Amino acid sequence: MALPRRTEPTASSDRETIFALSSGAGRAGVAVLRVTGPAAGRALEALAGTLPAPRHARLVTFRDAVGETLDRGLALWLPGPGSVTGEDVAELHVHGGRAVIAGVLEALGALDGLRPAEAGEFTRRAFDAGRLDLTQVEGLADLLAAETAGQRRQALRQMDGALAALTEGWRARLLRLQAHLEADLEFPDEDLPDGVGAAARPEFAALAREIAAHLDDDHRGERLRDGLRVAILGAPNVGKSSLMNQVARRDVAIVAETAGTTRDVIEVHLDLGGWPVSIADTAGLRETPEAVEAEGVRRAQARAAEADVRLVVLDAQAWPAVDPAAAALLDGDVVVVANKADLAAVPADARIGHYPVLPVSALRGDGVDALIARLGVLAEERLSRGEAPLLTRARHRTALTACREALVRADAASAPELVIEDVRLAARELGRIAGRVDVEDILDIVFRDFCIGK
Repeated sequence: MALPRRTEPTASSDRETIFALSSGAGRAGVAVLRVTGPAAGRALEALAGTLPAPRHARLVTFRDAVGETLDRGLALWLPGPGSVTGEDVAELHVHGGRAVIAGVLEALGALDGLRPAEAGEFTRRAFDAGRLDLTQVEGLADLLAAETAGQRRQALRQMDGALAALTEGWRARLLRLQAHLEADLEFPDEDLPDGVGAAARPEFAALAREIAAHLDDDHRGERLRDGLRVAILGAPNVGKSSLMNQVARRDVAIVAETAGTTRDVIEVHLDLGGWPVSIADTAGLRETPEAVEAEGVRRAQARAAEADVRLVVLDAQAWPAVDPAAAALLDGDVVVVANKADLAAVPADARIGHYPVLPVSALRGDGVDALIARLGVLAEERLSRGEAPLLTRARHRTALTACREALVRADAASAPELVIEDVRLAARELGRIAGRVDVEDILDIVFRDFCIGK
């Protein structure tokens, strides 16, 4: 998809040359350092001796200003405008030891006209050069942060421009309608087809319905970025913390026989079948005069209210009796577990209302695999996407909502001038998603979470 420039870019000769370590920090086999800007070629020549052929890697010896050898590695020269930033870019591939990296960074910093890059500055220059739109920038940020296969797939699809293509397609339709409406209003005496403006009206409602259907997605894109939220809930001493440790496959919560041990929310992030899941252990639900435990109970109730899935833990030894506090949680997406099944049998077909009961033993691990499988199914149901690209940011949803509201107003307006103004506003909101118009106020928000060197 062709990406027009957001504004007239700053001339390359007017921009500072920046450099950074672009690979991960810490000891590694190979580290990649990048330089972008008008002095990138001069910087590479200073350290490598000569410029390699464009887009060809050459094995060179990197030396500092006094001729001391820093390392032997690969040099790449990527002249602009055919680079990711639209500027001259140099890459230095060196060994990933801390001393090597520090030496090369020091040598680059000693050159006139070069400075260390700020967080997200390479990507910002790619955006300014029209190499990426804002949705692709956000997709790149999500890809760098992806921890599961589902998150990776969503990020790659957004980087490929799927969301921008959808919203820009809607925007193109609106711009065409706006042109027809303005022509009908401004040139009534011209030889235009009859009813040009009136023919546009039905398309407002049709497009508003399309956008409303896309908004009605249960926030799948945002949930996939952040992970399905699961809260472990139940009375004190039913084994919530032990179950948390079993699901996490490590000791993340303190386990003790004393009731009320868990006072705060303890959270762990898991990858269940490629889907991100965040599981929180909470304080036992009960009335208590003790101030700290009471605060833990309040936080548990708050986490229960915001969770996507409630994992309600019962004591198998009390079956079929159900604690009233636990029974009050049986609403919506709930998984019911009867813990301590090693001490008391629970029927395999046991149910509470329409919820099946999974017998488990947090002590021995019996039934934990079945529980994890059930959580994985719920994660897939709540997070899997259809064919349409998902909204991944609150700003996408805000812009689409404002666009739909403007279209509804346009459909109801009687004065042609008001219709045109609402159509213009609707198109403007769509343009903000990809960064085509009026985005200065959101650029810092988009780029602030990037790492140095990205």
